[in-house]
Amino acid sequence: MNFNEVCFEFAAGVAEQLPESDLPEIVFSGHSNVGKSSLINKIVQRKALARVSSQPGKTATINFYKLKEFRLVDLPGYGYAKVSKVEKERWANLVEGYFAQRRKCALIIQILDLRHPPTDDDLNMVDFLYRSGYKFAVVLTKSDKLKKTQYEKQIEYYKDIFSTIEGIELIPFSAQTGSGQDEVRKLIEESVINLNNSEV
Repeated sequence: MNFNEVCFEFAAGVAEQLPESDLPEIVFSGHSNVGKSSLINKIVQRKALARVSSQPGKTATINFYKLKEFRLVDLPGYGYAKVSKVEKERWANLVEGYFAQRRKCALIIQILDLRHPPTDDDLNMVDFLYRSGYKFAVVLTKSDKLKKTQYEKQIEYYKDIFSTIEGIELIPFSAQTGSGQDEVRKLIEESVINLNNSEV
């Protein structure tokens, strides 16, 4: 699959604006400022396809990026304290509206910061994905920020936290060094192929 032929397609601010789901969708979910945009840009080898915001909580829409065989779907980051209550409710309605539709979700990439413990919002999202039966993987960003012993300690910590979820895939990733990007691309390809095969 060609990850380089990609374009921004659509931004939906309310659930009613969501486009038809006619291609497999790879969904990116995570806390504000966890590195979602940087991960998307690295996967498609673009510097600024997904805009990296200096201000957390700024992405308030679900952004769609179209490739030949599938779409990348960037959910707005959650958990930013300075966003108003009204804005948080709109975010919740938008994301819940996305998951309430019968969409062709091939894979949900839940993004966590390897340096820190998961927040309650992170754990709630993982629990929702698991209980709902979605195929998902956890990408642990900012792995280059840790020294070797701390890196290994955090990997074991995350393995332990999610040990009750059978077969969960944990992929350490760094936007700086590019480590983990090949594993993420491979997982996306496999997930798209599996979804297409299941619909035949």
